[in-house]
Amino acid sequence: MDSRRAKRLAALIKPASPLAACYIVRFAVGRLRLGVGAPTIIEAVARTQPESQEAREIIERAYNLCSDLGLALKTMRQGSLAALKKFKVRVGHPVRMMLAERLPNAEAIIKRLGRCSVESKLDGLRCQIHLSSRKAEIFSRNLERTTDMFPDIVSAVHRHVRARNAIIEGEALAINEATGEFLPFQVTAQRKRKHKIEETAREFPLVFVAFDLLYANGKDYTGREYEARRRALEKLIKPTKSDERIRPVERLVTESADELQQFFDEQIERGLEGIIAKRLDSPYQAGARNYNWIKLKRTYRGELSDTIDVVVVGYLRGRGMRAKLGIGALLAAVYDQKADSFKTVGKAGSGLSEANWVKLRKLLDEAATTERAARVDSRLKPDVWVEPKYVLTVLADEITRSPVNTCALDQSGTGLALRFPRVVGFIREDKSPEDATTVAEVKKMYAMQKQKKK
Repeated sequence: MDSRRAKRLAALIKPASPLAACYIVRFAVGRLRLGVGAPTIIEAVARTQPESQEAREIIERAYNLCSDLGLALKTMRQGSLAALKKFKVRVGHPVRMMLAERLPNAEAIIKRLGRCSVESKLDGLRCQIHLSSRKAEIFSRNLERTTDMFPDIVSAVHRHVRARNAIIEGEALAINEATGEFLPFQVTAQRKRKHKIEETAREFPLVFVAFDLLYANGKDYTGREYEARRRALEKLIKPTKSDERIRPVERLVTESADELQQFFDEQIERGLEGIIAKRLDSPYQAGARNYNWIKLKRTYRGELSDTIDVVVVGYLRGRGMRAKLGIGALLAAVYDQKADSFKTVGKAGSGLSEANWVKLRKLLDEAATTERAARVDSRLKPDVWVEPKYVLTVLADEITRSPVNTCALDQSGTGLALRFPRVVGFIREDKSPEDATTVAEVKKMYAMQKQKKK
């Protein structure tokens, strides 16, 4: 916190009562713990309007376009719901990123989309670049400002983006400059640090692979068709043969499942994750996850072998050899968008080295709570409750019915759980808790799993 902000915070605290001061500080550090998220506030405000369903959609759309609920509601209050309906994206306000659904194979994708654009699915750090008056800012997947971590990409933006102002979305990846090959995510992730940034940039140079244009030269492109956005993106970015630090993502336009499968296989051979298929006439729907974008990853098989991003909501201290580490298993949850809460989906007790178990326990202890967090829905009770903060990627054998987990709980009192989940990698710093896999996704994956078994 800079000195100017610190003085303002002190000015708020000084005349406040001890109890009020406590809440002011919690506001500032994001630890209010009321169990109220943005969806709850949106729902409450929408119900003050005659047509609450329409109001909810308008408020949510504006929020997704600026990631600032205060700005959206201020616009509504100063104008009207009709004024908010005209809300546009703004450079400097990160747009909540659009997400993809899953399908199991090329045939299912073509059946759903028909003729579509098929792009390489890159395993990097998703970034949103905001350019204004030759000043560039970069935002992460969870909408944090990460500009200082990517000085080489900022420099490349100034060289190769031909626009007065723009919002461009893509992936930052480490590259082997000798071969032109992309390096694994673990190498790219080393750039997410606060110290020795320039040294790391020289050791692991990045490229920015752009896949969407949201705004350029005063025009909001989010409502335009994918093909129009792609054409405008290609005109905007001008790499050279000697400098391709920023480039458009490779793609194929096809209506053939065989061609899509061949393109998918080529990406896997290059060490990439797979492909993203996109409907040609689809707009950019901020914050949405739907079948306008569909991902196919190399990990899909007959059983559940796609990864799932879970939120840690507690941990067990462990027994035997794990007792000395102070942690033995993690209580994992997924995000329920409708309820704005986290539902348990199982316990993960493998996949980490002893050093990482200890490192993780220290982080979790800093986020520990005396009781279950308000937004956590759990029938299980861990040894230590944790504020939903950290996202981990896990791999499991399959999804099973569970009488003790609350994910997708039905009228019979049975939910869904992961069988033998194990952690892959470490904390996903590029994802917020709300970016974790959702209950709806787990239900769809369970249905796909049952269909494949049949």
